[in-house]
Amino acid sequence: MFWYQQPPRHGLKLVASMATWTKNSYEEGYSEAKFDITRDKNNYSVMKIKNVTYNDAATYFCAASDH
Repeated sequence: MFWYQQPPRHGLKLVASMATWTKNSYEEGYSEAKFDITRDKNNYSVMKIKNVTYNDAATYFCAASDH
């Protein structure tokens, strides 16, 4: 499972990736303290942004890989 951020007029940036057998892996500049990502046993995932600011304005995407 992958979470991406796309700020206005910019390309996609990977926020974090996750797999059922590992803990969340955050890219540089992103952290669990800001982006709380959960996933249940049915592979339903939610990302919550904590303490939202103007700089968080973006479109966020979730993508799944079927491996």
